[in-house]
Amino acid sequence: MTDLNSQVWAVDALGALAHETRLSVFRALVRTGPEGMVAGAIAEHCGVPPSTMSHHLATLERAGLVQSERESRLIHYRADFPGMRRLLTFLMQDCCQGAPEMCGDLMGDFACLADQPANA
Repeated sequence: MTDLNSQVWAVDALGALAHETRLSVFRALVRTGPEGMVAGAIAEHCGVPPSTMSHHLATLERAGLVQSERESRLIHYRADFPGMRRLLTFLMQDCCQGAPEMCGDLMGDFACLADQPANA
Protein backbone atom coordinates (compact mmCIF):
# COMPACT_ATOMS: atom_id res chain seq x y z
CA MET A 1 0.00 0.00 0.00
CA THR A 2 2.98 2.31 -0.31
CA ASP A 3 2.24 3.09 -3.93
CA LEU A 4 1.87 6.67 -5.13
CA ASN A 5 -1.93 6.42 -5.40
CA SER A 6 -2.20 5.48 -1.72
CA GLN A 7 0.04 8.38 -0.74
CA VAL A 8 -1.97 10.85 -2.83
CA TRP A 9 -5.19 9.52 -1.30
CA ALA A 10 -3.75 9.78 2.22
CA VAL A 11 -2.71 13.40 1.63
CA ASP A 12 -6.27 14.19 0.47
CA ALA A 13 -7.78 12.43 3.48
CA LEU A 14 -5.46 14.16 5.95
CA GLY A 15 -6.13 17.48 4.21
CA ALA A 16 -9.86 16.95 4.66
CA LEU A 17 -9.33 16.32 8.37
CA ALA A 18 -7.01 19.34 8.71
CA HIS A 19 -9.92 21.66 9.48
CA GLU A 20 -11.46 22.06 12.91
CA THR A 21 -15.07 21.68 11.77
CA ARG A 22 -14.41 18.70 9.50
CA LEU A 23 -12.40 16.94 12.19
CA SER A 24 -15.26 17.51 14.67
CA VAL A 25 -17.80 16.21 12.15
CA PHE A 26 -15.74 13.12 11.39
CA ARG A 27 -15.23 12.33 15.07
CA ALA A 28 -18.94 12.82 15.77
CA LEU A 29 -19.83 10.43 12.95
CA VAL A 30 -17.32 7.88 14.22
CA ARG A 31 -18.92 8.12 17.69
CA THR A 32 -22.43 7.61 16.32
CA GLY A 33 -21.32 4.45 14.55
CA PRO A 34 -23.00 2.87 11.53
CA GLU A 35 -26.33 4.64 12.11
CA GLY A 36 -24.73 8.04 11.41
CA MET A 37 -26.66 11.33 11.41
CA VAL A 38 -28.70 13.46 9.04
CA ALA A 39 -26.99 16.57 7.68
CA GLY A 40 -29.19 19.01 9.64
CA ALA A 41 -28.42 17.29 12.93
CA ILE A 42 -24.70 17.39 12.17
CA ALA A 43 -24.89 21.12 11.39
CA GLU A 44 -26.83 21.77 14.59
CA HIS A 45 -24.44 19.62 16.64
CA CYS A 46 -21.45 21.61 15.33
CA GLY A 47 -23.16 25.01 15.37
CA VAL A 48 -22.50 25.52 11.66
CA PRO A 49 -24.99 26.81 9.06
CA PRO A 50 -26.39 23.98 6.88
CA SER A 51 -24.93 25.42 3.65
CA THR A 52 -21.46 25.54 5.20
CA MET A 53 -21.89 22.05 6.61
CA SER A 54 -22.76 20.73 3.13
CA HIS A 55 -19.37 21.94 1.91
CA HIS A 56 -17.54 20.23 4.80
CA LEU A 57 -19.46 16.98 4.36
CA ALA A 58 -18.75 16.95 0.61
CA THR A 59 -15.04 17.42 1.30
CA LEU A 60 -15.02 14.49 3.74
CA GLU A 61 -16.98 12.34 1.31
CA ARG A 62 -14.60 13.10 -1.61
CA ALA A 63 -11.71 12.16 0.69
CA GLY A 64 -13.25 8.73 1.31
CA LEU A 65 -13.92 9.30 5.01
CA VAL A 66 -17.70 9.78 4.97
CA GLN A 67 -20.54 8.08 3.09
CA SER A 68 -23.92 9.61 2.31
CA GLU A 69 -27.30 8.15 1.52
CA ARG A 70 -30.38 10.08 0.48
CA GLU A 71 -33.51 9.25 2.45
CA SER A 72 -36.39 11.17 0.89
CA ARG A 73 -35.48 14.85 1.37
CA LEU A 74 -32.79 14.14 3.97
CA ILE A 75 -29.21 13.10 3.44
CA HIS A 76 -27.90 10.66 6.01
CA TYR A 77 -24.13 10.65 6.66
CA ARG A 78 -22.00 8.05 8.37
CA ALA A 79 -18.29 7.56 8.85
CA ASP A 80 -16.69 5.43 6.16
CA PHE A 81 -15.05 2.93 8.50
CA PRO A 82 -13.15 1.12 5.71
CA GLY A 83 -11.79 4.53 4.64
CA MET A 84 -10.77 5.31 8.20
CA ARG A 85 -9.13 1.88 8.50
CA ARG A 86 -7.31 2.50 5.19
CA LEU A 87 -5.92 5.82 6.46
CA LEU A 88 -4.83 4.34 9.80
CA THR A 89 -3.21 1.41 8.03
CA PHE A 90 -1.37 3.76 5.68
CA LEU A 91 -0.09 5.81 8.63
CA MET A 92 0.95 2.80 10.67
CA GLN A 93 2.17 0.35 8.03
CA ASP A 94 5.85 1.05 8.64
CA CYS A 95 5.51 1.27 12.41
CA CYS A 96 7.90 -0.54 14.67
CA GLN A 97 10.45 -1.64 12.05
CA GLY A 98 10.23 -5.20 13.31
CA ALA A 99 10.23 -4.17 16.98
CA PRO A 100 6.57 -4.23 18.10
CA GLU A 101 7.46 -2.98 21.57
CA MET A 102 8.13 0.44 20.00
CA CYS A 103 4.39 0.86 19.41
CA GLY A 104 3.41 -0.47 22.82
CA ASP A 105 -0.23 -1.44 23.25
CA LEU A 106 -1.44 0.65 20.34
CA MET A 107 -4.75 -1.18 20.07
CA GLY A 108 -5.36 -0.55 23.77
CA ASP A 109 -5.23 3.17 23.01
CA PHE A 110 -8.12 2.69 20.56
CA ALA A 111 -10.38 0.90 23.02
CA CYS A 112 -14.00 1.87 22.53
CA LEU A 113 -15.09 2.99 25.98
CA ALA A 114 -18.68 4.04 26.62
CA ASP A 115 -17.59 6.41 29.38
CA GLN A 116 -14.92 8.15 27.29
CA PRO A 117 -15.42 11.96 27.21
CA ALA A 118 -16.92 13.22 23.94
CA ASN A 119 -14.09 15.74 23.43
CA ALA A 120 -11.28 13.21 23.95
